[in-house]
Amino acid sequence: QVQLVESGGGLVQAGGSLRLSCAASGRTFSSRTMGWFRQAPGKEREFVAGINWSGENRYYADSVTGRFTISRDNVKKMVYLQMNSLKPEDTAVYYCSAASDIYGSRQLRISSEYNDWGQGTQVTVSS
Repeated sequence: QVQLVESGGGLVQAGGSLRLSCAASGRTFSSRTMGWFRQAPGKEREFVAGINWSGENRYYADSVTGRFTISRDNVKKMVYLQMNSLKPEDTAVYYCSAASDIYGSRQLRISSEYNDWGQGTQVTVSS
């Protein structure tokens, strides 16, 4: 099991940037695929970005491609989401998650493929 704590959310104007951080604890972190999801009020949780255990395979939802970048530091046990050119529609609670696969390279875009979750951090983008 991996424990996850997100930080870095806040209020930003459209066009601005934020960097979300996810601090992990647990012995299996470095072998797990990690992901970021988000949930806006009244909407289902949706996939944002994923990164495999080595960091070589990164993938994104179409809505954030070219604007968001996911990265990880296995030594520090951290996952990051750099968000640029933010839009009001990016407003949501953002969750860090760890998938159940070990040393995998598949793209995991479904929340049921992730079994450890943080508490979330609010991102609000004003127009």
